[in-house]
Order: sequence, then structure tokens, then C-alpha cells
Amino acid sequence: MLKTLKILMVLTSHATLGDTGHATGVWFEELTTPYYAFIDAGVEVDLASIDGGPIPIDPGSQAPEGQNPASVERFLKDKTAMAKLQASVSVDKVADTDYAAIFLPGGHGTMWDLPNSTALATLLSTAWTHGKVVAAVCHGLAGLVSVQDANGQPLVAGKRVSAFTNAEEESAGKSEQVPFLLETRIRELGAKYESGPNFQPFAVRDGNLVTGQNPASSEKVAELTLEAVKSPTQ
Repeated sequence: MLKTLKILMVLTSHATLGDTGHATGVWFEELTTPYYAFIDAGVEVDLASIDGGPIPIDPGSQAPEGQNPASVERFLKDKTAMAKLQASVSVDKVADTDYAAIFLPGGHGTMWDLPNSTALATLLSTAWTHGKVVAAVCHGLAGLVSVQDANGQPLVAGKRVSAFTNAEEESAGKSEQVPFLLETRIRELGAKYESGPNFQPFAVRDGNLVTGQNPASSEKVAELTLEAVKSPTQ
């Protein structure tokens, strides 16, 4: 009997946008679209977060019932999924050994807690060293900026990588609120940064590293993650 594939999704626990007083968190579609891409492919999905417990959802990513993307509507009606969202495992209690991939959804909350999590950096570095797939979409790339490979180099250095662009951040009106600009930081770490048109789907796979530019890229990142899990390379 084949062992069921498992993917871990690690999400932000940060619920406020800097010192603005505005609420933020995970961008819902960046969780729900990959979640069901994996579930529908027969993969088990666990949810973890930086602090554990309830995961904050950016209110800008959830509309009244019937007005959300299909995956968000499905998630809101899925008792199992919603229970996972309310009782996520703390990332420092997770080992990478059970997972074929670790996936980081975005949302502006990630910009504050993911880069500063030693537990997340260690988890991702160990997973990478063990030949697992590491994937992130949009601001989820903030979780990669502190991750090093086995040689002590930035994980993204020399690799094709996409993330939320500086132009998209400017368009979203958040350039002055985020602690750093993600595109700029990824470039500074030595990545071969790539992007498509603003707010259009764009994702790249470089071996076991899969990244996407923005919320619209979630589905493509999920597809490439599944592809990488089935044919991993370093």
C-alpha cells in the first residue's frame, strides 16, 4: 500500500498591519486554493502557524457569503478545514520528516512574523536538506528570507524566484507600511528574481523550490508543487 503524501502549510499568526491598527493576516485565497488543489489530488494537508492556534484571515480577502472565490466558499463550509484553521499547530512543534512539501501562503501578516521565526527557518532548512519541496506564494516568500541551505548560503541564492513585486506593493498602498519590500530583499539575497504583469498569474519552479508572484498565482504554485513532489530534484 502506498503511503499517503502529506503537505504542511505554514501560515502567519500576525494580525495587525504594522502600527496602523488595521487588521491583516493570511490572504484567504492563498490558503484555500492550494489547500483544495492538494486535497483533491489525494494529498493530506496539515496547517501550522508561527504561534499555533487560530490563524488570522485578512478581512480584505473575505467577502460576504456567495461573493468569494470558489475555494474560499468551499473552505468556509468545510468543517474539517475550518477546525484546522482554528487549531493550527505551532511551527516549533513540527518535524519535516512526514511531509513531502512545505507550502507558505501569503498575506501581509507574513512580513512581520515569518522572517523572524527561527523555528520556521530551521524547519525549512532541514526540509530542503532532506530533499523536500519548499513552496511559497506572494508574501509567503517572507518565510524564505532567513532560510539557509546546508552550506550556509541563502536558500534562494542563485535560484529562479518570484514574489510580490515592488510595483504591486506600491499599487496596494502598503509600501510604507511593510517592514521591507519583498522583491528588493529577494534580489539582495542573490535570487534570480522573475515576475509577470502586476496581479496576473505567474509562478516558477527551480528544482524543489516553487514560488509565485501574487494571489492570482496560487493555483499555478499548487500545480507546480504537486509536480515537484512527484518528481523531486535538487
